Amino acid sequence: MAIHPGFSKAGKVALYQLHLVKAETVRAFIPKELRLVEAFGYTLGGFFLANYDDSPAGVFDELVVIAGIVWNPPTSCAWAARVLVNSEEACHHGRKEVGLPSQVARFSKRITPVPRQTKDKFGGFLNMIGVGTTICHSKDCMDVQVTEVVGPASSDICNIKLLTDVPTPKFNKWMGPSITMSLPSFSGQTEYNPNLLKYSCRLACR
Repeated sequence: MAIHPGFSKAGKVALYQLHLVKAETVRAFIPKELRLVEAFGYTLGGFFLANYDDSPAGVFDELVVIAGIVWNPPTSCAWAARVLVNSEEACHHGRKEVGLPSQVARFSKRITPVPRQTKDKFGGFLNMIGVGTTICHSKDCMDVQVTEVVGPASSDICNIKLLTDVPTPKFNKWMGPSITMSLPSFSGQTEYNPNLLKYSCRLACR
């Protein structure tokens, strides 16, 4: 196993969502020599959607489908079953340098305004008894359609809906504690990089 020396990417917008996935479904995407971390027939999978405004491969969008968690004593690591990017350079970099199963895809984004209802101070209780009042505001909903492109053929992979009403930071208001996480992951064992690599995705947010 090789330790990847340092693949640094700076993300502008990212969404990390985890799901319980049936272990019997995941095993087809995990190397046989790696043991799947599971309980009651399920493991932890999910997806990672990001837009990078600065990276070794330039500006690009990325969707990583996490098959599940595999055991690597003394800890566990995520295993990516699919990686879709909208840049040939990012695809090549992911395959050769990071050992990811990267494929080129098209990310179509559409933003539409949707109404939002903001409850007043006592709105929760008043709405329960049918006399509540609400104030309508607007926010945006972003539809992200991801379509894999292989030569002249293309196939729709998924559609993700995101709310884009991120509040503007106020420097005189506490934004919550700073959280830094390191998510260890395995990659490699592909036709482009046969070695088994280990790296960490470091996230910093509030």
